[in-house]
Amino acid sequence: MSNPETNKKPVIHFWVPYPEKVAPSQRFRVELFLPALDRENYKYKVFSFLDQSAWDVLYSSGNGIIKTFGVLKGFFRRIIHLFKSVHADYVFLHREAAPLGPPVFEWLLAKVFRKKIIHEYDDAIWIPGGEKLSSIKKILKATWKVRYIIKWSYKIVGGNEFLCQYARQYNSSVIFLPTVVDTESWHHKIKNQLEGERIVVGWTGTHTTLHNLEEMEHLIHEMKKEIDFDILIISNKPPDWNFDFIYKKWEEQSEIDDLLKIHIGIMPLKKGPWFEGKCGFKLIQYHACGIPAVASPVGVNPLITLHGKTGFIANNDEEWKNYLKQLINDAQLRVQMGKAGREHIEKNYSLNNHLLVFITLFS
Repeated sequence: MSNPETNKKPVIHFWVPYPEKVAPSQRFRVELFLPALDRENYKYKVFSFLDQSAWDVLYSSGNGIIKTFGVLKGFFRRIIHLFKSVHADYVFLHREAAPLGPPVFEWLLAKVFRKKIIHEYDDAIWIPGGEKLSSIKKILKATWKVRYIIKWSYKIVGGNEFLCQYARQYNSSVIFLPTVVDTESWHHKIKNQLEGERIVVGWTGTHTTLHNLEEMEHLIHEMKKEIDFDILIISNKPPDWNFDFIYKKWEEQSEIDDLLKIHIGIMPLKKGPWFEGKCGFKLIQYHACGIPAVASPVGVNPLITLHGKTGFIANNDEEWKNYLKQLINDAQLRVQMGKAGREHIEKNYSLNNHLLVFITLFS
């Protein structure tokens, strides 16, 4: 006869930065897995640092007082979360407990409340300067705390090998889990590469990575003089460009339909350690939708966009131009690469293929 205590599911508390359904990293590295926990009868709660009202003004201009109040409120919320987590078996920490300051909450969770922390991240969050930050903001972010959070954690989950290698310096229990998509229910639509009167080259991402487009702003400007195509930017803010482009504000409800307007996806990346930490989610989304891509040879990009098969890896300006022109002019090549990209994602970056890795974190 089985022991009820042995079969009891653990209680999991997810500590995340943002409200649910608003931030790509959190949506696809945490929230995407929650329905599976429901099916397996796990007990869990999601605690966000920012509430919805604070999120709504976070990236708007002005509203300094409201933003400051939202962050302060976030710290008070974390104090409440801390005492609620006394009853949790695991605390799954996405990125960090608070966006500013030393790792006080993490220390209390690990050393005082003796909780098993599963620390998960998909950016090189220990490196200041990925975004254009002032010196004061860099100090306030206290990125030095990441190595201590890693030391105190039960398990570490990294979104690529570069992130895992850093964690292994401080903790031996490191698990690789790439960012994945649900190819059966969410990313199930495939781009028809033969539709549309004009070819659309597209980019999707938040304003924090928008500066990577600076790498090819001049190229797009030059190419638009030589060949007829549209450029679509899907983001929470438009780029500051002095030539024509189509801007679509990112919305969860229209996310897939907006992606399907793109014939060719792009992912330029600057060079440097912080950019090595990126997990290539743009490319995963493009390929999941049957969209070939052109990308920089940085980080995991060549592992997702397979050169000559699912798209191209461009090493310089001339290659960027040649590969984009090739895809713009050759519909059958787009169809072929789009199909190969979809198959690559289904095999290596799908929810079904990595669900067990996530579930076994809580054991």
